Amino acid sequence: MIVAVLGTGIMGAPMARNLAAAGHEVRAWNRSREKAEPLASQGVTVCAQPPEAVDGAEVVVTMLADGGAVESVMGDLAARLPEGAFWAQMSTVGLAATERLAGVAQAAGVPFVDAPVLGTRAPAEQGELIVLASGAPAAREACAPVFGAVGARTVELGDAAGASTRMKLVLNAWLLALIEGLGESVALAEGLGVDPKAFLEIIDGGPLGPPYAKIKGTMMIERSYEPSFTLALAAKDATLALDAAGAAGLELPALRAIRAQLERAIEQGHGDEDMAAAVEASRPR
Repeated sequence: MIVAVLGTGIMGAPMARNLAAAGHEVRAWNRSREKAEPLASQGVTVCAQPPEAVDGAEVVVTMLADGGAVESVMGDLAARLPEGAFWAQMSTVGLAATERLAGVAQAAGVPFVDAPVLGTRAPAEQGELIVLASGAPAAREACAPVFGAVGARTVELGDAAGASTRMKLVLNAWLLALIEGLGESVALAEGLGVDPKAFLEIIDGGPLGPPYAKIKGTMMIERSYEPSFTLALAAKDATLALDAAGAAGLELPALRAIRAQLERAIEQGHGDEDMAAAVEASRPR
């Protein structure tokens, strides 16, 4: 297939590489072109502007930082997509933005698949993301080769665009609770003079210790925050989940407190580091 990938950051770049490795003709665009340039040596055509990337594309993938970024790119571009093209919106943008983007697609007559992904840099590089897909069956079927190239599994969530975004918000709320709880436990161990590595060893492999805890907990202990998913994006995701909760008449005080901790760590200068740096908000300064 001819696939356009709009957005080649931490997630979009490895997705584009995996699509090319699977035999698709991939055209990529990124607002900061230098971030996309390395893809040129890996079988991807790097384009100067979005219209160039989508010219002739059968599937257009958006993988940008937030809803505003997707809207700014696709607002006018959707109506200029090739006849028969499909739009796979794979960024995490929240419910309100997803509804607006689906409206843009409908107005342009472009089949739209709501397909955010679960995973960070390493799963993206290994083609082992989990794709959450919702939208018209024919559109999901058309995008299936793309999802298969970037993910280990596609979870079908029905015909209504927005169902996948709702599920992604639920998953993100759980993940953020895990990260913050892990960070506070590591900080508590350090404060009490307990070896935090021993804490991770005790929970490892049992019901109390998902593999993710060992990965992120080790980063926290070593204070090594090479980003696989940044703290700033984690805080954005917390806000999206809280906005959705508010619209549903829910109050989530724990998630609100978690967002405050994430923002505190960002204020300390850790926003562009991995979300494991959330632990820094709990450590003494």
